[in-house]
Amino acid sequence: MRKFDEIYDIAAKRKGGTETLETLIAEHNGHITPPNTDDRWLAQFTKSIFQAGFNWKVVEHMWAGFEEAFWGFDLDKCAQIDMDDMERLTGDTRIVRNGGKIKAVPVNAQMLLDMGDGSRRAGQVIMNWPEEDYIGLLSHLHKHGSRLGPRTAGYALRFCGKRNYILSGDVTAALIREGVIDKEPTTKAAKRAVQDAFSMWAEQSGRSHSEISRTLAFSVGV
Repeated sequence: MRKFDEIYDIAAKRKGGTETLETLIAEHNGHITPPNTDDRWLAQFTKSIFQAGFNWKVVEHMWAGFEEAFWGFDLDKCAQIDMDDMERLTGDTRIVRNGGKIKAVPVNAQMLLDMGDGSRRAGQVIMNWPEEDYIGLLSHLHKHGSRLGPRTAGYALRFCGKRNYILSGDVTAALIREGVIDKEPTTKAAKRAVQDAFSMWAEQSGRSHSEISRTLAFSVGV
């Protein structure tokens, strides 16, 4: 496994120099103000789930309809979606009528309700989750939520302002190239190896896991 500076140099050469690379990292690592209400977290989780494996622009174009159909993603209302609601939603032309993804909404609403600890909202718990235990956060979302695999959850968290790494195809390819993993990480051991590698590169470079993630992606991407 190479040191971060070596990986950075690979990325810089692929992108035409350090100035261009830094611009690209900044573009993909811009500051996003985290949502101040948990309904916005549920909205982003839902948007990322519906966009997964689908045309992102279609979901974006229909998003006002999603907001209306799911009561503005009010957590209490969404957590109580029942069979009558499901029948209505699966026939609602304002949204993408994917039954499996619709069923994820009440599960994720309940997860967010449960994550609040009385003094903090779920979003605050997520934002304060230690960077060095990002795999713990992903594990929690996967275990207690629905359709929140590491890639989908990673994009949702990034779009909510959580500075994290995303196991995209390019990042995974870079991790395989560096010998951190030998395939997409699905086991606890592989996920731990990824977390340890990011922590090591962060210590070497002083950069966030998000910046390291982008550098890895650019070291193999077109």
